[in-house]
Amino acid sequence: MKCHLRTHTGERPFKCDLCKKSFRHSSTLKDHLRIHTGVRPFKCDVCKKSFNRSSTCKLHLRIHDGERPFKCDVCKKSFSQSSNLKDHLRIHTGEQPFKCYVCKKSFSQSSTLKLHLRIHNGERPFTCDICKKSFRMYWAIKRHLRTRTGQRPFKCDKCKKSFSQSSTLKCHHRIHTGERQFTCDYVTNHSEG
Repeated sequence: MKCHLRTHTGERPFKCDLCKKSFRHSSTLKDHLRIHTGVRPFKCDVCKKSFNRSSTCKLHLRIHDGERPFKCDVCKKSFSQSSNLKDHLRIHTGEQPFKCYVCKKSFSQSSTLKLHLRIHNGERPFTCDICKKSFRMYWAIKRHLRTRTGQRPFKCDKCKKSFSQSSTLKCHHRIHTGERQFTCDYVTNHSEG
């Protein structure tokens, strides 16, 4: 009861001596201290990745077992974490609570805003070890490295031709399906009738 009351009073009697952050429960402080010490006692049995909290390790396990208990009522897409569902729901509501302080553009997710801010601050945290070119996005350096190494992980299931980018494979598939992405409006609007 004493611990529960702290959720109403806001009392946080357990303080971290290293960063002055405070907590309602001594167990939460204990978990927090592992951030400073680097101790990660909870290990994933599948990939051996380690975590500083058992709850984080349990969430991680959903990657391996495919468990997605949080389902969107609108489009039925499912998620492994409730926070991911909450972020997803903003797509349906149109809510964009995260605003850029520079250009005032709004975003539905804080992570998207963080990536956007790199446009303004020039941050390029991902650098190619080979040519020293830097990138704002992780996916961009991954794509760049594939061109440097010649890696072509995207294979056509029809003819086994391989590509360095998924978008190139998608375009290639049109050869087999006969799909035409673009049509000429001139021919359609001026055909003989």
